[in-house]
Amino acid sequence: MTKKRNITDKQNSSLQDRKNASYEKQIFDLKQLLEISKSLSSILDYATLIEAILYTCIGQMKVLGAGIFTKQNFDSSYFNLNRNYTGFELDKNYEYIIHEDSPFVKLLNETDTCLTLDEVEKALGSLEGLEEISSLQPSLIIPLKARTHVNGILILGERLDVGEELAFCEYEKEHILNIASLAAIAVSNSALLEMTTTDMMTHLKLKHYFYSVLIGRLEDSNRFKAPLSIMMLDIDFFKKFNDTYGHACGDVVLQRVAALVEDGVRNQDLAARYGGEEFVVMLHDANAAEAMGIAERIRTAIETMDIVYDGQHLTLTISIGIAEYNPFTKPNAKALVDRADQALYESKRNGRNRVTVAPPDISLEPSAEAAVAGSE
Repeated sequence: MTKKRNITDKQNSSLQDRKNASYEKQIFDLKQLLEISKSLSSILDYATLIEAILYTCIGQMKVLGAGIFTKQNFDSSYFNLNRNYTGFELDKNYEYIIHEDSPFVKLLNETDTCLTLDEVEKALGSLEGLEEISSLQPSLIIPLKARTHVNGILILGERLDVGEELAFCEYEKEHILNIASLAAIAVSNSALLEMTTTDMMTHLKLKHYFYSVLIGRLEDSNRFKAPLSIMMLDIDFFKKFNDTYGHACGDVVLQRVAALVEDGVRNQDLAARYGGEEFVVMLHDANAAEAMGIAERIRTAIETMDIVYDGQHLTLTISIGIAEYNPFTKPNAKALVDRADQALYESKRNGRNRVTVAPPDISLEPSAEAAVAGSE
């Protein structure tokens, strides 16, 4: 009798231990959600936010990768795979876009749970039209919903639980749905900021937003002595497109050039429309030599671009100026941009369709200050 009682006591104790462990995990996860909420709500830059969402999901769900489909612009009619994805091998034959009117998006709008690829196929009858999703072989598909409307589609890669059950349990699904809800709100808030800081014509950032970000990046550069460069770009003989073919043609030219500028820079960089046919790019963690490589890539892409407008094949070139920030001299943001602008007009004076790097800013470097002090 005593033996049976001991076994029962051990069973009860073991059961209580499991309950306590479960409660402790729930409390831990709730604390994690609170920290995630604070973190995501504090990030306004769209690219940084997407990256934070993906790495949060990778860490929380212990998967090898993650990707997110979002709308590139607030007026877009389709979702495309954000280029910050990680852990997936893409097929160059696919564009990785999902139209907002597709049955797949409709399914996600109507569901309040995560779905596996098999569950999507069962619900829709087939995966026809979803080859770009199925080719990625996601372990889980999670809708990002803001006000009951899908504003993003999160996909998780292969699980790290090698040798264990690979299917996500209900608790894990609920946890990732909570993270997705926080992410959807953050994406929605960031999208609102995008609307107020984005040029409607080119979909690049506006000048005032560029300066606000640049000021912060200059502070970081001063603190960490990290390189930073500014690139100014101006379309050569832009007026002739408006005068010859009309302003509608000029708009097309601006849009095509802006797209190539955006494609030519890196995730951590920031491109903006400075005014008229002039653009500005902040190249984070890039010295003048690295900036020159990026600028030449953009210049060449624009020079070889063929624009067909009203049956006419149009070509164009662009002039570029570069200025590298010197953290020792600590110029303000406007002075740095002005140096890049002066280099741009040096390119114009020397025949256009070229890149010019501004001379180094050494006016207030420690060595210069010491030399001045020694001569006094």
